[in-house]
Amino acid sequence: MDRADTDLDAAIAGGETLELTPRSHFQIDYIATPASLSDYITTFYHFRCDEEVIRDIQPAAIGHLALFPIGRGKMQFRDGTSDPSHEVNLLTPFSVAAPFEVTGGFHAIGAALSPLGWAALTGLSANEHGNRLYRAADFLGPEVEELGLGLCADYRSGAKTGPDCALALGEYIATHLKPVNERHAELIAYTNRWLSSALDPSLDDLYAGAAYSERQVQRLVERYFGLPPQTLLRKYRALRAAAYFSLPELAPEFEAQLGEAFYDQSHMIREIQLFVGRTPARLAHHDSPYLAEMLDQRNFREIDPRGMGEGE
Repeated sequence: MDRADTDLDAAIAGGETLELTPRSHFQIDYIATPASLSDYITTFYHFRCDEEVIRDIQPAAIGHLALFPIGRGKMQFRDGTSDPSHEVNLLTPFSVAAPFEVTGGFHAIGAALSPLGWAALTGLSANEHGNRLYRAADFLGPEVEELGLGLCADYRSGAKTGPDCALALGEYIATHLKPVNERHAELIAYTNRWLSSALDPSLDDLYAGAAYSERQVQRLVERYFGLPPQTLLRKYRALRAAAYFSLPELAPEFEAQLGEAFYDQSHMIREIQLFVGRTPARLAHHDSPYLAEMLDQRNFREIDPRGMGEGE
């Protein structure tokens, strides 16, 4: 077991039960990603809740470039630290679930970045910068702040809609993507296919099919996905299991796959709590639309609750 697995297991005990904002109080719309950006952005979204106080949990996730034109809050991390929100945000890839609280309503407009998109836009190591909520300008420069603040003001005044703002973010991203090493990009794509090949794919298959040594694969996967392969497998296995549990009805074949993927029920519960922030029982209650939407296959192409084998 690697060091990251040990650290993550130790973090399970730090979770807390939150009184989450009811499902009926949220709205979310998805905006189609232009074909030219589909390798870099999994989806655009426009999320709204007008409650005075909103509490929810962000599951382990990919990176986002996001506007928060309405609402101010903070996100709590398992190491005890917290980050405040900004109007123009860079959410880094998350390795474990993180609770958040927002006051004054919560409207979010953003782009969910694939691992390739994160690398091409930010150039940052997903491992070194994981589990943070940054002011986007601190890493992307003043241009994104100027654009984002203007879009937030236009959104609040009604001059622009959520989809208008999302597509403007897309135009910014399209003109600021940097080349990613071609062989590294091939490994990212291969790792995505490996993750989507089964609920519990074999590590041997990853190493056997990659054009790098085992040590290099471990280093590069950690750089681009934020976790070493073994822990990345655990993350996506838990996320996919949670996606199954969030379905209205769990098909027998999916139930059998879950039984084979985890040692026992307590192991499955622990893993879902760590990476998703809830037990399977809470997932079945559909108490959180934010979670349900974050587990949607449009946000995680490697997760498909209707079947397997559809990677990037």
